[in-house]
Amino acid sequence: MESAGGPARMPHSVGRLSRGPPFRRSQGRLGLSYGGQLLSPPTPRSQHNADPQKTAFLLRKQWTLYSVTPLYGFSNAHLKRYARLLSAFTAAEKQKGLAVEVGVELDIKVTVSNIPDLKGSDRDRDAILVQLSLRSSASQKNSEEKLVWSGCFCCVSGDHLSENLPEDFTCLPLFLVNGAEGYTSIVGSWFQKTFDCCFRRLAISPLNLSWMAAMWTGCQVDKTTSAMELVFSAPCLPYPLDISYAIHPEDAKALWDTVQKTPGEITQEEVDIFMDCLYSHFHRHFKIHLSATKLVKVSTAIASAHCDGIIKFLQSKYLAGVLTLLTELAISQIQ
Repeated sequence: MESAGGPARMPHSVGRLSRGPPFRRSQGRLGLSYGGQLLSPPTPRSQHNADPQKTAFLLRKQWTLYSVTPLYGFSNAHLKRYARLLSAFTAAEKQKGLAVEVGVELDIKVTVSNIPDLKGSDRDRDAILVQLSLRSSASQKNSEEKLVWSGCFCCVSGDHLSENLPEDFTCLPLFLVNGAEGYTSIVGSWFQKTFDCCFRRLAISPLNLSWMAAMWTGCQVDKTTSAMELVFSAPCLPYPLDISYAIHPEDAKALWDTVQKTPGEITQEEVDIFMDCLYSHFHRHFKIHLSATKLVKVSTAIASAHCDGIIKFLQSKYLAGVLTLLTELAISQIQ
């Protein structure tokens, strides 16, 4: 019998690591440094060795974002053992703490696997996918299984972060979740107890949302049938009021092309000019100052992102680029 610990909720703040040094600060590359530095928009990683089908599970689903401090004592060689322990822990939590023997057939099946194709460079660590499935009948070994929860640890184009970390630590700072919050709490609790790490919800600031709007507008896609949409929240009102601003993708791209000075590189000044032009156009027609509101959501043909840390990926060839940006945001929160 292997014990997995008692119940705990996912914490709302990150504590200090009990072992080893904190993250070394690194210079942000995608929207995290705003001093006029030239920044590159997301570009697709070379796919000569990658299989897009193995990362397709990320597309067109709603993912909740978390940042994660380094995992202590994690090893890719023990993924099957982790799955067994997490399965027993999950079943025990669902049964209000009753002991469950490791290895027996359970209503909840847990799989833990690596995803070598989810990288921004060959030096990145393999992403780790955790999935929970429910069996329709515990008495039938071949009964139908329904996937109810998925979580993905990754570090895309963040290999430089591991340079000063001790060997016992694994750097996978971005955690994406699709599924019920109850399962997220259980899985997060087990990882915290087992690998001495901390989770924190990853919010996206209006400034970073404006960078996403500019970068994703500048990306080339085969089909641009959907409009670029910006959603703003009006503050200081007795009732909630959201303003939706839709721009034809060709018009948005044409505007960006007039603003961007060097193709493939972006500055904070260019992002500000791009957004100011959109604000001026909106004010001209509706007499509303969007600069007095809060940008809460950006939707483009590449992806959509909400300030609460909700993301949906729509283009496979730009998946690595978007995850690179999210990895940078996760790192900035736990440094």
